[in-house]
Amino acid sequence: MKLSRILKGVVAACALIMTSAPDTALAETLRVVKRGTSSTLEVPMNRAIVVESDEAFAELSIANPAIADISSLSDKTIYVLGKAPGLTTLTILDANGQLITNVDVRVAADISEFKERIRQILPGEKIEVRTANDGIVLSGVVSSAARLQRALDLAERYAPERVSNLMVVGGIQQVMLKVRFAEMERTVSKSLSASLALNGSTLGGDLGLNGGTNTTNTSGSVANSLGGNIPATSENNGAMLFGFNAGSVEVGVLLEALETKGVVRTLAEPNLTALSGQEAKFLAGGEYPIPVAQDGGAVTIEYKPFGVELNFIPRVVDQDIINLELEAAVSSLDPTNGATFSGFTVDAFKRREAQTTVELRDGESFAIAGLLLDDFRDTAGQVPWLGDVPILGALFRSADYRRQQSELVIIVTAHLVTPTRGEVLALPTDRIRPPSEKDFFLNGKVAETGQSVPTTGAAGEVAKQDFNGSYGYVME
Repeated sequence: MKLSRILKGVVAACALIMTSAPDTALAETLRVVKRGTSSTLEVPMNRAIVVESDEAFAELSIANPAIADISSLSDKTIYVLGKAPGLTTLTILDANGQLITNVDVRVAADISEFKERIRQILPGEKIEVRTANDGIVLSGVVSSAARLQRALDLAERYAPERVSNLMVVGGIQQVMLKVRFAEMERTVSKSLSASLALNGSTLGGDLGLNGGTNTTNTSGSVANSLGGNIPATSENNGAMLFGFNAGSVEVGVLLEALETKGVVRTLAEPNLTALSGQEAKFLAGGEYPIPVAQDGGAVTIEYKPFGVELNFIPRVVDQDIINLELEAAVSSLDPTNGATFSGFTVDAFKRREAQTTVELRDGESFAIAGLLLDDFRDTAGQVPWLGDVPILGALFRSADYRRQQSELVIIVTAHLVTPTRGEVLALPTDRIRPPSEKDFFLNGKVAETGQSVPTTGAAGEVAKQDFNGSYGYVME
């Protein structure tokens, strides 16, 4: 019996708590209308709210039923359903036909779910969502262009082709690109040739013989060889001549050897800054005139650029992630492969270029191109039959060996940058200033420092340097 009374008391207490606690979901759809002009009533499209009047009414009227539909639940309760985006007026009259109030009913798209999805998919982004007529308006500042596009794509799901974008991208949106071209080229060439000359009189007649290979096999070379002189027609860096007499026969032997080595190093480091999404171009070099034949035999001149070229379009896609569309090239004139036509001599171009799209973070680097070339060639020549004679046949043979190796690497580094004050930037001209006539003619100074040179900041650090000692790159 006591347990029964206790249970009844608990149930009564729970019922009291439930009736006294406010229902937030119900409060959001409840409006109280008082006599006079009320504030605007916001109704989501395809959803309904319940409106209560503080006075009993007898008649309801809606100005545009296509925007909102109404019905009475009691003499003080009104059911309002949003049908289409727009603004209309709800009129409430009492039993005497007197006006109780006019209520502006604004029906807009339901964006509560869209706001929740924005918070879930793009947390931390300050995006404001509003409705305008039957569309959605997005405003605020987002951290990257990629997140801005995600917000627009999501809004299109809720209001296709009715999304207005007032958002802006914040943060750093300028990219500095550093490109390094490094090329090493090595050439090795070796050759060995021999020539033999005989002269004298035997068997009652003159004897004259010159055999061998390479450029000493000429009549002028025979006389020089037998006279003990290295032939003037030799093109080799090393030549050795020796001879002897065998009775009435003069014998001259010329051995020629050539070894050539060469190393070439090419290094270029162009730097360029551009706004995200904008194209930037860089050219350090010149333009070479090329004749072009036209109709009627006329010749015009077109100019072809050469040097260090850099074209790129940076895009900051998400915070510090950078998408780069890049074209880089290094070109130079190559007279050895030129062509001549119509009286004009046109040099060829030696060009190394790369075109690609990469994605990297702030400060990271990519080796976007690499080339390893190893060209080998050897040539052997000899006098027929005589070159096949053992031992002595070496005097009638020549050998030529050539090998060319080159390696090219292109490395790109991207940085997100911001502007700075002009006084902290250093220029190459900050190191020196032109000398006075006294210092130039009497003291022999070609440059000097003075009060016009900055002494503080980054420019001051550069200005402290001088031109004493070695400069440039040292290759061992």
